[in-house]
Amino acid sequence: MIVRQFLQWVSSAPAGDRAEATSALARAYLYSDLTEQDRAAAEGAMVMLLDDPSPLVRRALAQVFAGSEDAPPAIVHSLVTDQPHIAAPILERSPLLLDADLIDAVGSGDPVRQIAVASRTPVGCAVAAAIAEVGTAAACLALLENSDAEMAPFSIDRIVARHGHLAPIRDALLPRDDIAVSTRHALISSLSETLAGFVTARRWLSSERAEQICREAREKATVKLAAETSEDEMTALVRHLRESGQLTGGLILRAILSGQMALFEEALAELSGVPVSRVAGIVRDRRGSSFRALYDRAGLPAVAYPAFRAAVETIREDGIAGDPGGASRLRRRIVERVLAQCEDAAIDEIDPLVTLLRRYAAEAAREEARLFCEELVAQDRICIDVEHRDAA
Repeated sequence: MIVRQFLQWVSSAPAGDRAEATSALARAYLYSDLTEQDRAAAEGAMVMLLDDPSPLVRRALAQVFAGSEDAPPAIVHSLVTDQPHIAAPILERSPLLLDADLIDAVGSGDPVRQIAVASRTPVGCAVAAAIAEVGTAAACLALLENSDAEMAPFSIDRIVARHGHLAPIRDALLPRDDIAVSTRHALISSLSETLAGFVTARRWLSSERAEQICREAREKATVKLAAETSEDEMTALVRHLRESGQLTGGLILRAILSGQMALFEEALAELSGVPVSRVAGIVRDRRGSSFRALYDRAGLPAVAYPAFRAAVETIREDGIAGDPGGASRLRRRIVERVLAQCEDAAIDEIDPLVTLLRRYAAEAAREEARLFCEELVAQDRICIDVEHRDAA
């Protein structure tokens, strides 16, 4: 009787009133002690309301049934195919939806639906993979920010490949401790490419100069990343560098001039096909009899061999300890010694190798000066704090 009266009333009631009444009917269906006949009548009335011309009515149904296991499946699945803002609560919360339903919603391409699916608790690997593959940047960001989303490494890599140039995506990924070192490096590369394009588009620098600056910044970041990379992940990082075309002679030279022997030896092993343990033995052998053969087998440029040889000899004789700064910084002592030997052997005054080493020497000197000044400032602050404490 009540449902019959409801149907008579709803045919002429205003949209807002219909929405409120629909919400009340849906809650009564879920939580009231209805007879089987009344429940069937209520469900029939709500099925009819799926055709209501006002989205307010259908939205009211979606909001009540979104998180319930006892919601009528036919109504839930009908609401999923409704307008995005009506389907969103169902997609985000309904326990009645299967992964296939969620993947189908993601495949629709609608950002609102995709974000709703990405915000579910939890999100399984298959659904996460679908979002990573076709989801908008906003949906991928929602997925990354969802602590209950289960993501396979290849899904994270796919998000980096598609949206890694966007700052919010990078900011969401970089603090994570579950991403591979190769993925972290891909984010660094994406950032450098974005910066190069930015300054070039505004004509602040020529494309050649911008590319050079970004390449050097990328190499510095790579060496820093390698310094923080565990031995187990170093091989994966170097393989990624080679596959992406970034395992260059310039990067490898920067690595050894920074005293980053793990990256240097792993790079030689990757390029030459010689086991890294054997490479380490050759590099550390004071006789140096096999180093040239290893160097040539790795395919590194012959013109740069004097610099590599001088760097290896310097590290063999003096080691890499004693220089200030982190393990990723160019070692001024090594760079200047290598530069001196290469300048003596240079035939042309504008030898490209010498030019590169001079840039490295200037960079190392600036870094050392910066560290020295920071230490002086820190010491002054300590002295001031002590004076204030004593005066007190």
